[in-house]
Amino acid sequence: MTTTSSTASPAYWEPLWAAGRRYRQLCEAEKQLMAGHLGPGKGRPALDIGSGDGSLARHLHHELGYRTTGVDCSPSALALAADQDDGPGPTWQRADITTDDLSALPYTAYALLTCRLVYRWMDDKPGFLDRVRRLLTPGGTFWVVTGIADRRTTTDPGLLELGISPADAELLTTGWSVVRTADLDVLRCYALRP
Repeated sequence: MTTTSSTASPAYWEPLWAAGRRYRQLCEAEKQLMAGHLGPGKGRPALDIGSGDGSLARHLHHELGYRTTGVDCSPSALALAADQDDGPGPTWQRADITTDDLSALPYTAYALLTCRLVYRWMDDKPGFLDRVRRLLTPGGTFWVVTGIADRRTTTDPGLLELGISPADAELLTTGWSVVRTADLDVLRCYALRP
């Protein structure tokens, strides 16, 4: 019997990062959307979930002014992120946000939580969203960037599956007092507030 690794686990992501796999970089349009929806950080704490190579965490820290921590379950991704630092910047921490003790994080609450190209991979989306809500300060923002199913103009089933379904989008947006969205080609950006 073959067992498949959870797509939210270190066993799934570590071999990909270790083998040199890289993912979509931030573009200027996405940076402008963040500036408009998130505003200046003013030194408030931010947590970048699934930080990968650290490009989003560095942007939040250096460009928007948040005190940013990047967490990822892959040691190779974190090593890559740390190797790109040119001085003081975000802190990096190995953590599996779906299973690890949240009290091990540097802060008990965050003004901003980001989840870029990660939400689709969460096996237990309701459990993940509960953890996010526990970490977010009142008035804080949960910024999610994810692909939307059927947006890609391809016949490659592997690429078509990279987006979330309408049911996953509904689950993501339910229970927030403010839901703002912006489209960015095959991606949708969500600014969610309690």
